Amino acid sequence: LVWSIKNHAKYYTFIKIEDCIHSLHNEVCLPSNACLLTFDDGYIDHFETVFPILFENDIQGCFFPPAKAIIEHSVLDVNKIHFILASTNNCLDQLINDIYFMLDEYRVEYKLKLNDYYYKTLAKEGRFDSKKVIFIKKLLQLELDEELRNIITDRLFKKYVTEDVQSFSDELYMNLDQLKIMSQSGMYIGSHGYDHYFLDKLSPEKQEYEINQSIDFLSLVGTPLKNWVMCYPYGVYNRSLLKIIKEKNCGLAFTTKLDIASLSKK
Repeated sequence: LVWSIKNHAKYYTFIKIEDCIHSLHNEVCLPSNACLLTFDDGYIDHFETVFPILFENDIQGCFFPPAKAIIEHSVLDVNKIHFILASTNNCLDQLINDIYFMLDEYRVEYKLKLNDYYYKTLAKEGRFDSKKVIFIKKLLQLELDEELRNIITDRLFKKYVTEDVQSFSDELYMNLDQLKIMSQSGMYIGSHGYDHYFLDKLSPEKQEYEINQSIDFLSLVGTPLKNWVMCYPYGVYNRSLLKIIKEKNCGLAFTTKLDIASLSKK
């Protein structure tokens, strides 16, 4: 990371999030080849490895931790699924059979379709993942009812990873004190939602609840609440979400679209 930063410093000008906000709202041009560093999901190595390097080189990093994982010492479903997959990399068929078994178990209660329907509908080759992995991710992140998704994911996590969720969370994510230290040292701590939901799939009421909780979290960290910055979980958003965050003084938001960033107002 040190080599990468020093090498890129030859070609890019590292800027701060405040520079982006100022540019956006005042139509001021950024330096040529401006570069902003962002880090999602609040992992502990951001504090232990990334932060010291950035601080030593006087570079601001923008960190977007999901509030629930920090406040409640829980493990996000997306991370549970990652570690389940990592623990079953050589036996995905067994993992899928476990999922099928639980779908059979809950089929009547949750009015589920046949297992073949879910596989044929969801198992599409992805940019980075195989059909089987895509099937598992989409089923447990989007397709099923949220309550059932949580039940199945929790059972699989306990079987393949650990039953001690809190200890696992404490080893995986930063804590509130560490985030405060980073904020006080010039790093920027922004919103990545509370539950790390696909926010475009929520009702406007649930979107507002998620945003309110994430703003409360930013207040605990010490982030200024005027022109606070959002990083959409999974990069997704919709019109109702844009309306809500604008009303709540969000100054800038990031998605994951592969393109050159544009700060022009539309």
